[in-house]
Amino acid sequence: MSGGARHTVPVDVHLILRREGESGPEVLLSRRAGPVYASGLWHLPSGHLDPDENMVEAVIREAREETGVLITAEDVTAAVTVHHRPPTGSRSRVGVFFEVRQWAGRPRIMEPDRCDGMGWYPLDALPDPMVAYCRAGLDAYRAGLPAAVHFQQPGDAIEHDQQGRDRTRLLAGPPVDGVELPYRLRMFAEQAIGTISGATEVSWVRTGSRVWRLTGPGGGTWYLKRHRGAKFHGREVVAYRSWVPRLGPRAPRLVAADTDTQAVIVTALPGRPLHGMVLDAVEEARVQYALGRLVRALHGSAPERPAEVATAAAKIKRHLENARPYLEDGDEDLVLALAGTYADLPKPVLVPTHGDLQYRNVLIGDDGKPLLFDFERSEYNTATRDMVRLSDTWSGRPDLRGAFLDGYGRPLTPDEELRLDCEAAFDAVSGIAYGTRHGDPEVTERGHRTLRRLHTVHHP
Repeated sequence: MSGGARHTVPVDVHLILRREGESGPEVLLSRRAGPVYASGLWHLPSGHLDPDENMVEAVIREAREETGVLITAEDVTAAVTVHHRPPTGSRSRVGVFFEVRQWAGRPRIMEPDRCDGMGWYPLDALPDPMVAYCRAGLDAYRAGLPAAVHFQQPGDAIEHDQQGRDRTRLLAGPPVDGVELPYRLRMFAEQAIGTISGATEVSWVRTGSRVWRLTGPGGGTWYLKRHRGAKFHGREVVAYRSWVPRLGPRAPRLVAADTDTQAVIVTALPGRPLHGMVLDAVEEARVQYALGRLVRALHGSAPERPAEVATAAAKIKRHLENARPYLEDGDEDLVLALAGTYADLPKPVLVPTHGDLQYRNVLIGDDGKPLLFDFERSEYNTATRDMVRLSDTWSGRPDLRGAFLDGYGRPLTPDEELRLDCEAAFDAVSGIAYGTRHGDPEVTERGHRTLRRLHTVHHP
């Protein structure tokens, strides 16, 4: 230990006043105004400790002074700690972020000389411009992590940098009993299945969601999944509660769901991944037939709905713009021609769909039949849209296409055949745009392969 003067830092408190909105959790933010630091930027209600005041007392006082709400100490819970250094050259400070979900009164602007705006904002759609220090704390909070270091450099902007120069370094908490699992997820999981003796991350590298295989009491196995956002969480929960039970033991069962962490726990399926498996022609045809039966059960698990608009083509211009530098000669003309064809087709009916039906999301069970998992893209859509990615396996294999449709129980109508080609083209362009931006060669090549196949069928 050095014999010199001890290093000291100011401490301030930040209030994460949280409620459930229509599309997920929301937090209260205020916009600074007047002759104050970070004027014009959004921030959480916050302030410094008064002499001899503890942190809980401080956040309760700041809440009353800035928003008018009344909070009791029992409703204040610790959320995140941030060690922050501003870009102005002043010394670092420590900010302690507290979460509060119960209060009295309606939030309102109490200091109009320092605040000119106040409102509720979704956690996954925070406004800009926002104070970078505040955003660092909320980023850690959204990730379920206990702390962050946010040391800015001279010349950095006070506001959060939307272009990616983010100085935030998120810090995980220590493993609990040797299990590498974020604390809030650990608490959720143990409330659902009991004490966890092991957790192994098995996330697919190319998705934003994270997945752990959990070992629980008595050696039982479950899967814990934290979604990349509220949309995917909501879709998967709805699917598991409404449609997936019709598949019986051919799909996982939902054990628990948590909107706070946007996570689910599902039962484990006994099987081997179909992705990368080598099957002979007869075996693969049998798998496709069984998949057809499984998909038909899913599509029939709830009443059909009429389509209001041709949504599959709505984003094609934006996807073309992003993919154009990577397209081959004639690709854009082909896709635009198919977009015109799609618009002229009769409006389809919509059914419950898997949303990402491909070998990657299929297991082969001990009985040799397929099992379906990963329903985070499930939604009401056309039946043909659910066949788009699987149809890549049908290229040059009419036997596999025939086997699937035999299992599905009917052939496609002429309109459905056209719709499938159109939707495959749209998915191909989207995949090329996504794959090239995110370094995903498999998705990119699948897109090019699909467009080459469609060139042989359609002549714009």
